[in-house]
Amino acid sequence: MKCPGQDTQYWNRDAIFDTKCPECGSSMEFFKDDTSRRCRNCGKRIVNPSMDFGCASYCQYADQCIATLPEEFVKQREDLLKDRVAVEMKRYFKSDFKRIGHAMRVARYAEQIGKEELTKGDMGRKEDKINLAVVLCAAYLHDIGIKDAEKKYNSNAPKYQEIEGPPIAKSILEKLGAKAELIDEVCDIVGHHHHPREEESSNFKVLYDADLITNLEEEQKEKQDSGGEPITRERLERIIRKSFLTESGRHRAESLLF
Repeated sequence: MKCPGQDTQYWNRDAIFDTKCPECGSSMEFFKDDTSRRCRNCGKRIVNPSMDFGCASYCQYADQCIATLPEEFVKQREDLLKDRVAVEMKRYFKSDFKRIGHAMRVARYAEQIGKEELTKGDMGRKEDKINLAVVLCAAYLHDIGIKDAEKKYNSNAPKYQEIEGPPIAKSILEKLGAKAELIDEVCDIVGHHHHPREEESSNFKVLYDADLITNLEEEQKEKQDSGGEPITRERLERIIRKSFLTESGRHRAESLLF
């Protein structure tokens, strides 16, 4: 089977085009299915500026198609995956906008915290390395078991979410062609995202803090909307001091909740 985007029978007059080398300014000719070419003048390898690699996050033939891409573009495949996961999460929850909104906020905070933690560097151990693709896929899918928990146990308690979530998360990630290593780690996080272990990966810590910030924000809003007593500053300070797992998470919680 050949990708329709590469099959010449689907090409039009724009399938062959000229562009300038961003390195030296020389003219370069590209065919539509060229992932990259070397400039004849300066030798710089240039990625096709008109090719959309978004399909690489889910196409089963992506490895055949993008194998000749520069390394930095191949690495972006996992970044593209998270966007597809977000779409699948929304499809799964359908019109449950409350849970979709929760997952989107957790993902936003997780990305912010993760990037801040990345700027600090890591200790060189695998569990200390933050992978934003893992973090964001876990953020979008962390509560994915809540619907089945309510059906089976008539409860959305965390322990039931953690039982039902991993198989659904695995199904979604396998459907999108995610790597086995990423699937295993995301499912592990989903399977205990409310209950940190004694030793946790940096990816888990980032997701946990983002979820905690979102839950506290939502609790504050619910109390405000119902006219109830707001969360006291003392309680917030205690939670931030004792419960958060990353320094970036603590700082973001302080800036958002106080």
